Amino acid sequence: MSKTPSTPATRLLRQQKVPYTEHVYRYEEHGGTAVSSRELGVPEHAVVKTLVMEDETGAPLVVLMHGDREVSTKALARQLGKKTVQICKPEVAQRHSGYLVGGTSPFGTRKAMPVHVERTILELPKLYVNGGSRGFLVGIAPADLVRVLSPVPVDVAIEQ
Repeated sequence: MSKTPSTPATRLLRQQKVPYTEHVYRYEEHGGTAVSSRELGVPEHAVVKTLVMEDETGAPLVVLMHGDREVSTKALARQLGKKTVQICKPEVAQRHSGYLVGGTSPFGTRKAMPVHVERTILELPKLYVNGGSRGFLVGIAPADLVRVLSPVPVDVAIEQ
């Protein structure tokens, strides 16, 4: 397949001495985690979406969610003590993260943003999260995700 990209995410992981596996696949526009899990042969539940969201003041935040789940923005706002939380428009998400939508990694973002993780993601033996480029995931242990990002666990998953 294609060469593995070097991204701000992989540079940060190497700098933090995080062991990770690289997984390149053919990106499909609007394919989402269904495509990446199929291409990698892993459960969609283990593929983690990186969502750039914002509260009512426009303050950005990152939410990590299982690929086969959606985020309850009402539950998230309630748990964060905010009035509302919504997904950012693609151009706004790109401005905050420095990544193209579809290639957003929680690692190495342009702006430092608070990171929230669906609690059950931390129970996975291994998770697959975007490595900073469309069609590129990295496999890491949840403990390493916690060590590097210090995410706040939340309970906001909705089954699709």
